[in-house]
Formats: sequence, C-alpha cells, structure tokens
Amino acid sequence: MAKVRVHELAKELGITSKDAVAKLQEMGEFVRSASSTIEAPVVRKLRAAFPDAAPAAPKADAAPAAKAPA
Repeated sequence: MAKVRVHELAKELGITSKDAVAKLQEMGEFVRSASSTIEAPVVRKLRAAFPDAAPAAPKADAAPAAKAPA
C-alpha cells in the first residue's frame, strides 16, 4: 500500500481533516497537516479509531437497467 495523505483518508472515512490530524497526533503519530502522508500501519490505526465512520460509497457510473417489455 502506498503512502496516503491525511486529507484523502479523512474524506474516505467521512470525517474532517482537522479531526484526523488531531486524532493522529493524540495517538502519537507525527503529522503536521492534512497534506502529510502516512504509512499503511498508521492508516490501519486511524481506521480502527473511527470504526463507525462509513467508507465513501463507490460512484455508480452505469445507467439503471431498462425493464424488459411485458
């Protein structure tokens, strides 16, 4: 897994970047801003800290299926 920016993960979790940075600092991780990058183990820690955060829903690009003629 590549490094992830704090603001990207915050968006995915449905929380503010400010909350994500504050939580990471509270957990003892060195982050300076929402544009800081974090490693995979830290990503897992933050996701575990917000278990109720709903991951972003995938975008539906496909058109709705047409009904078959009766």
